[in-house]
Amino acid sequence: MASRKSPARKALNHLPQALTDSSADKRLDVLRQVAAGCSISQAAREVGISYKAAWQAIDTLSNLSGQPLVERTVGGVGGGGARITPHGEQLLALADALAQARQQVLARFSQGVQRASGFGLRTSMRNQLPCRVARCEPASPHDPMVWVQLQTPGGAALTASLTRESADLLGLAPGLEVLVLCKATAVSVAAAPRAAPMAAVEAGAQRCSLQGRVERVAKGADRDEVVLALDGGGHWVGFAPHPFSARVGARARASMPYAALVVGLPG
Repeated sequence: MASRKSPARKALNHLPQALTDSSADKRLDVLRQVAAGCSISQAAREVGISYKAAWQAIDTLSNLSGQPLVERTVGGVGGGGARITPHGEQLLALADALAQARQQVLARFSQGVQRASGFGLRTSMRNQLPCRVARCEPASPHDPMVWVQLQTPGGAALTASLTRESADLLGLAPGLEVLVLCKATAVSVAAAPRAAPMAAVEAGAQRCSLQGRVERVAKGADRDEVVLALDGGGHWVGFAPHPFSARVGARARASMPYAALVVGLPG
C-alpha cells in the first residue's frame, strides 16, 4: 500500500527546487525583505530593483517551490502590502542552512579552483561558457528589453537579449562574471571564411557568432553535430546540414540568435 504524505510534507519536499536556479540570490533578498515586514515596493527599493521585478521574483520562487511564499494584502502603502507565508519562512531557513553548509565546504577546499563552472546547476543545455559582462544597455528608452554585451575567455564578443527585470534580478553590470548557456539546437555551424573575425555580430539578423576549430563531427542523416574548440578555451556545440564540409582542425563559425543566449550567475 502506497504511503501518503501530508500536504505540509509534500510542500517541504518541493521547496529545494526554488534554490536550484542560479539567479535565486536576489530573489531571495526580496523574500527576506518581505519577511522583515516590508511591502513589495519597499522590498524592491531595498534590493535595488523595480516593483515589477520584485513581484516577478516572488512569482518565480513560488512557481519553483510549488507553494505560495507571499500573501498579498489589500490597502498597503505604495502598491499594496505583502506577508510571508510559513512556506516562505521555510524556504528562507533552508536557504540559510544551505549557504552555511556551502561555506563550510568551500572553506575546506579553499585552495581549489573557485571559478564560474555552473556547479550545482543541472540543465539540458550543452553550451555553457563562463563570460564577463562588458556592457548592459536598454534596446531603446521605453523598450522592455536590454542588450547585454559579453566577453568570452578568448576575448570574443557575444550579445544576449534579456528583459529589464531579468537583468535587474541578476544584478548585471560591467565586470560581473556570468555563465552563458545556449541550446545546441539553436546553433548553426558553417565553415568560416579565412578572413572572418574571431567573433562577429551579423548585421540586421539579430544573431551573433563565435569561431573556433572543429574538434568533433557526429554525422546524421539530415544534419551533423559539430563541436568547436573555441579560441581562449571552452567548447561550443551546434548543427550543420549534412554533409558538413569542414574537416577536423579547420576553422568554423557557430551562429545563434541573441534571444537564444541565457545568462546566469555561477553557483
